[in-house]
Amino acid sequence: MSGIRTNAAAVMLGVSPNTLRSWERRFGYPSPGRTSGGHRQYELADIEALKQAFEETQNVSSAISIARQRGAGPPSSNRLGLALARFEEDKAARLLEESLAIRSVERTIQEVLLPAVADLHTDDPGSPEHSFAWRFATEWISALRRVAAPATRAEGVLISDATAPGDMASLQVQALELLLRRAGLRTLTLTAATEPARLGRALRALQPDALVLGGTRASLDAIGRLVYAVRSVREGIDVLAFGGALPDTGASTVLRLGEEPIAARDLLLERLASPVAAPAATALPSGDGEIVVARRHTAALPF
Repeated sequence: MSGIRTNAAAVMLGVSPNTLRSWERRFGYPSPGRTSGGHRQYELADIEALKQAFEETQNVSSAISIARQRGAGPPSSNRLGLALARFEEDKAARLLEESLAIRSVERTIQEVLLPAVADLHTDDPGSPEHSFAWRFATEWISALRRVAAPATRAEGVLISDATAPGDMASLQVQALELLLRRAGLRTLTLTAATEPARLGRALRALQPDALVLGGTRASLDAIGRLVYAVRSVREGIDVLAFGGALPDTGASTVLRLGEEPIAARDLLLERLASPVAAPAATALPSGDGEIVVARRHTAALPF
């Protein structure tokens, strides 16, 4: 996770690493967290507050007293990441509640929650810290989804989730679904492992206007079969890719929504407001009689 290591924090304060560690022992401030490897990691807000106070007072004990009184500043992804790395669930929840006092739900997710978990994933994917953070984020987003207001718009969006537990892409897909619901859209998320032939009832119930491909764990053949199955029920449905769901070959007509949930939501709403006619995928019967997207088109994905 991103944080300030001892050497970097000492440089910011203009002291030696030994001096910084002596302040920790003597005053208990700044109080670092620990990485999975046991290295000290300071909150940037603590170091910046101490630096400013030290410049004002030129006295260590006075500066530390002032920095403590001023607090660590507004909740940030770094502060949340440190709480999650320490398995401090109550503190993490409190930081998100504090963020909601100064940010919208959408910005809190995109600017605080997702980066905090992403940093832990980058540092040590599969670690207990990352697993805890991912589950915490999933539960927090799920709680918000449960209390989201009913849909106020006629448009429906089907999201195909090609992710696995622990994937950052999974959190991005969850976040996008929440943001679409909060925008008033009817949404339904189904795993990409769902057999296309069994989608009929869900498609008839939702009557989606757009299919969003999320995650990177679906093969191009599987995506092609899914698009064909959806368009067999909803002719001309728009297909969009979120979070790198499709490789950028330059041949596909699929609109890419990027990887940030807010921007993806805005692009999707714009697309729904000005629908673009989507060409039908070429289909041929396979050897066993099953209708599939023609393999000669699969690599280019002409839909």
